Amino acid sequence: MAANAKKKGNSWWAPAQKHLMTATGYMIPFVVAGGIIFALSVMLSGQPSQPTTGWLGKLNSIGAAGLALFIPALGGYLAFSMADRPGLAPGFITAYLAVQIHAGFLGGILGGILAGYSVNLLKKIKLPANFRTLSTIFIYPLGGTLIAGGLMVFVLGGPIAEIMKALTSFLNGLHGAAKAPLGALLGAMVGIDMGGPINKVAYTFAQTQVDTLPFLMGGVGAAGATPPIGLGIATLIFRKKFSPDEKNSGIAALVMGTMGITEGAIPFATADPVRVIPANTIGAAVACLSGFMFGCLNHAPWGGLIVLPVVENRLGYVAAVLIGSLVVAVIVGVTKKNYVAEEVEDKTDDEDIDFDIQNF
Repeated sequence: MAANAKKKGNSWWAPAQKHLMTATGYMIPFVVAGGIIFALSVMLSGQPSQPTTGWLGKLNSIGAAGLALFIPALGGYLAFSMADRPGLAPGFITAYLAVQIHAGFLGGILGGILAGYSVNLLKKIKLPANFRTLSTIFIYPLGGTLIAGGLMVFVLGGPIAEIMKALTSFLNGLHGAAKAPLGALLGAMVGIDMGGPINKVAYTFAQTQVDTLPFLMGGVGAAGATPPIGLGIATLIFRKKFSPDEKNSGIAALVMGTMGITEGAIPFATADPVRVIPANTIGAAVACLSGFMFGCLNHAPWGGLIVLPVVENRLGYVAAVLIGSLVVAVIVGVTKKNYVAEEVEDKTDDEDIDFDIQNF
């Protein structure tokens, strides 16, 4: 009975996690492309503001387009995961409506869920054979958009917008020590699975509020860079602790960390999870907490040092990354054993044995 209860309890979570991970995976390229191009245009302009004229202004508009689409992409691909291709248009449209009525990322996620459920309900209606061809490209997208979009605009959008407004006001009202628990939690989530589902929840929470709460990305962006940079530093300081392959991976990890790619730490965590994962978790928590405490504001939905052109209090941001990275490096360096090359088994004796089958 306990096993059945456990299975029943997990019956909704497993598909929900799958759908959210699918949607986040499709959303990330919009964030990466938009965020990096956005930051690049500001960096090349040499000014701490968005360029609006000339070719840099046009480059900035390309990045802004990516950033404008990532919440609709989140909702669209969430519906796609739930209802296949017929859910794609209703999900995009409903999540776009959520953005327009200021329902934020919660509205985008809810819009995708509404669209997916609406299309799946429509699929249960038995249609005549001659209508089935039209169902995928006409009936389901149209009906799903009307149902989910209508619910978003006329029923749920207003309350969700008020919730987002209250959440934004609450988070903006956090000062000093009140930010510490939030920073430590988000940072630990970023570091614990290095680009996995827990990491993506924290990143998505900060990314989708970058316009209203840039301090979130000020901490989360620093935390995302910390594990790979910290491990790269560890390979340079504690060279006896790492194999030749790991030392080479350390250089790549440093580069990936500056680009805000937390996955650069994965090879080290795979080789020694017991020591590396706790170090990453603690270091990323310290980095995010430091970013919050230093008052860093990151106006791009991305992390690493590549976003420095759009960061306010850049010295504090760099300090947060360095502090967290040094925490990772020290923990790994102290706890990790010295690397010992595996001895190659000597088979010369076996090879010298001569059997004469004529004696048998």
